[in-house]
Amino acid sequence: MVQYNPKDWLSFIFRFHRSDTFRKLLPMIVLICLYSGAICFASIHYWKWDDSNKVKNIAVMHSLLGFVISLLLVFRTNTAYDRWWEGRRLWGALVNNSRNLALKMAAILPTSDSLNRSFFRSLIPQYAVALKNHLRSETTRLELDDALHPELAELDHNKHVPNQLAAILFKKINTLYEAGKIRGEQLLVLNSEIQSFTDICGACERIKNTPIPISYSSFIKKFIFFYVMTLPWGYVVSLGYFVIPVAGFIFYVLASLELIAEEIEDPFGTDSNDLPMDKMCAQIQKHIAELV
Repeated sequence: MVQYNPKDWLSFIFRFHRSDTFRKLLPMIVLICLYSGAICFASIHYWKWDDSNKVKNIAVMHSLLGFVISLLLVFRTNTAYDRWWEGRRLWGALVNNSRNLALKMAAILPTSDSLNRSFFRSLIPQYAVALKNHLRSETTRLELDDALHPELAELDHNKHVPNQLAAILFKKINTLYEAGKIRGEQLLVLNSEIQSFTDICGACERIKNTPIPISYSSFIKKFIFFYVMTLPWGYVVSLGYFVIPVAGFIFYVLASLELIAEEIEDPFGTDSNDLPMDKMCAQIQKHIAELV
């Protein structure tokens, strides 16, 4: 995720970063301008169109369709942002729940029990790392010593790693309960913390594995394309050659909204506008090390 100063207007206006939509759309903008220039040249020098009713009807049609397409894009952008914000809320809950689990284990386990304290100090942050890589479809090796923590010997990195880590955490807590180091009421409290990890993982998977329906996304793209391609025909008489930059700018605005929505509807990737999961994982590791 790009870190920026929201009050610095000049940097937003005159700087184009790598993920800026203008860079991505520049080839299409050039093609739209060339297409609009060809329509203008032909209509002015060969077809010699005047301000006829047919041309006016095309302009009126574009005015009506412009209102419709604006509603569609607003709904599309809001839907994508809701998915992005829900993902941010889920990861914020993961950060807080990791801290809560670490606080409780630090209070329950005696200071002399260095082996169990190091286990939770290492494994709690690794759940966030495993969830991050799971959502990005990446694989990772846990930064733990299997000899020091034999509970990890059966961990299969080719399967659902977050589920396996949650199971290992609960088994460890249950083992401490059977050994008399955790009381029954404490076990119930810790159980809710482990359950929250799995709930957050399932909610993130729901966002990841349920994209916007393809028919809806395809319809918006077709709508934008045909709207912009017919734009020069309706305004060439009234605007003349000025319709060239107008068509290019309108395409840039409409297509940029669709590109932004596509990028933020999956907030767990590595794009500039995705969630800063690497930073949050580092924060969890730092805070857990301070607590346990």
